[in-house]
Amino acid sequence: MTLPYPESPEEARLGARIVGDATSFALWAPRATRVELALVAADRRQTNVDLVLEPETGIWRGLVPGIGAGQRYGFRVHGHWNPDSGERFNPAKLLLDPYARAITGGVDYAGPISDHVAESNYLADPTDSFAAVPLSVVVADSPAPSPLAKPADLAELVIYETHLRGYTWRHPQVPEHLRGTFAGLSYPAVIQHLVDTGINAVELLPVQHFISEPFIVGRGLKNYWGYNTLGFFAPHAAYASSGSMGEQVAEFKEMVSALHAAGIAVILDVVYNHTAEGGHDGPTLCFRGIDHSGYYRLTSDHRNDYDVTGCGNAVDTSEAGVMTLVLDSLRYWVSEMGVDGFRFDLATTLIRDVEQHVTQEHPIKAAMANDPILSKALMIAEPWDLGPYGYQVGRWGTGWSEWNDRFRGFTRDFWRGAVGGVQELATRLAGSSDIYWDGRPPTASINFVTAHDGFTLRDVVTYDLKHNERNSERNRDGTDDNRSWNHGYEGETDDVAINAARQRSTRNMMATLLLSAGTPMVLAGDEMGRTQQGNNNAYCQDSEISWVDWSQADEWSEQLASTKAFLQLRHEHALFRPTEYRHRTEVTDSAGTGLGRAELAWFSESGTEMSEGQWHEGERRFLGMYTSDADEAFLVYVHAGSEPIDVALPGMPWSQGYRIVTHTGEPGELPSKSLEAGVTLTIPARTIAVLEATVPQHQLPLPVSPGTPE
Repeated sequence: MTLPYPESPEEARLGARIVGDATSFALWAPRATRVELALVAADRRQTNVDLVLEPETGIWRGLVPGIGAGQRYGFRVHGHWNPDSGERFNPAKLLLDPYARAITGGVDYAGPISDHVAESNYLADPTDSFAAVPLSVVVADSPAPSPLAKPADLAELVIYETHLRGYTWRHPQVPEHLRGTFAGLSYPAVIQHLVDTGINAVELLPVQHFISEPFIVGRGLKNYWGYNTLGFFAPHAAYASSGSMGEQVAEFKEMVSALHAAGIAVILDVVYNHTAEGGHDGPTLCFRGIDHSGYYRLTSDHRNDYDVTGCGNAVDTSEAGVMTLVLDSLRYWVSEMGVDGFRFDLATTLIRDVEQHVTQEHPIKAAMANDPILSKALMIAEPWDLGPYGYQVGRWGTGWSEWNDRFRGFTRDFWRGAVGGVQELATRLAGSSDIYWDGRPPTASINFVTAHDGFTLRDVVTYDLKHNERNSERNRDGTDDNRSWNHGYEGETDDVAINAARQRSTRNMMATLLLSAGTPMVLAGDEMGRTQQGNNNAYCQDSEISWVDWSQADEWSEQLASTKAFLQLRHEHALFRPTEYRHRTEVTDSAGTGLGRAELAWFSESGTEMSEGQWHEGERRFLGMYTSDADEAFLVYVHAGSEPIDVALPGMPWSQGYRIVTHTGEPGELPSKSLEAGVTLTIPARTIAVLEATVPQHQLPLPVSPGTPE
């Protein structure tokens, strides 16, 4: 049966779209010789019909009367079988629609899911894969979720990186049937914790439909994190409590609306750099069977992948049709699914050209910047991949923010005593202008101390070594560069002194994160002592290793209280979330009159600004950061030394007096009363203290700078 060619714009879109009492289907497969649409009935019977090629675009189209929402389908794509030229067409393999809005069913890893016979030098396998592969589902269009009251602004956001399933799987107030689902994340008790903590953006580990790799399944484990995408338009079916025949789309939208109603932005961690089909010997489920050499970056002999992701198959965005897929997917998640932005996993892979070279002038970036929808979305790069010149931190330019791994590394090193001096401390606190020097604001830096990949904050202070034995890779996986400090004992202990020291260290690192210019990202559970038992690569651990244990909130109540206090400080005072870099520039009032104090100044323990010599003291562990505007000022003392230090509080024109707002020490270690300028304050060892300054509102001379900041 040959289908009629579509005529309306609605019918012309890629994927499956309901048009009246029919559904249009469209698949980009420019090198195919024939494409069959396989319609699958409830009893698993198939009806195969031919699509019609649009030669100028390479798109195969058709309009099928009587087909609507809930229809399961796939494609059988015909063409040449010549692996030496990158052609691996095999119509025996039933393929997913790359534009499928919903996916149902799983993968039978023991079934005939490979396009070639094992150990045969790539002879085509004629066995039908129908019973072993998932199916695409036709989904009706529906209204987009309710938007945020005002667009998400990185200067205002505190990002909370979380795994959707693991975050609620053990939540005592979430009904069991909703735990680990989109509905579970939007449950009132869960949202209330986010709001009470001070979180206003969630960054969800991959929720586009993904599957596990065969080698992980063979070890009796599963891909937990989700960095193995199979459907770039489909919400992950296993995260829906209501079903997989399109219900996952509705449930995702309801989650977004609930989070938006609470003032929480939704950012998706997206994986467009590779797919779930893996390397050359991986399964053929979608892209490989549609156009192997079109979708993937191949070596010159076409027999192997040009691997810059570590996963064996890098998506080739230098191919126009593949780039269109990525852009269409992004637009869909913003315009129809309501998300506010994206964090791009291994983003550098997306900006490699046809010769595999990295170019920041890649057409995909230009297309995003000029797109009326995507230009308004938050764009966050993980600014590296594993290929040549893959490390691109600081180079993404206007409209992009980036994960700042130098912030992570320095903060851990500073608080464990591995680095001396305070020059880099000042630079990181002030927004890392040494990295983002190209005219971008401080929010170009996504500051973080921990992320899904690596130790949790509690584990950073509990383990010197990784403990990944349960991953069944003989503890060889995961980084050895943890920059952690176990405080004298490896692993959990009942030692009261060690535990107190560890919790103090976590409070210090969290405070450093939340007081620094830039956009902070908090790893879910770090505010209440989540541990992964020393596993720093829990990608395959759908277990108590990864799930958030909400009962630990009591044991780590001081950590939670401290996190809330610093987040409240950040929320209430714009001085802690600047939109421009601050310098030692005099503050002026509304009439332009100088007020005698600087926007940013750095102080030593003597109560005077840092001298040039003090900036170069390699063993210095103390620094004061003074920030001010026309209305208020704060003085932040950061002390990483092992002994208390006596500090003289700066006098006029900086302040008439001070009040300690919050600190990372034990309750009662610092005075609660107001303090006069010039008095001596003892800062306990390993403590951050925030003092609010009482600033005069009349003209004063700005002191001459004694040294060179940073």
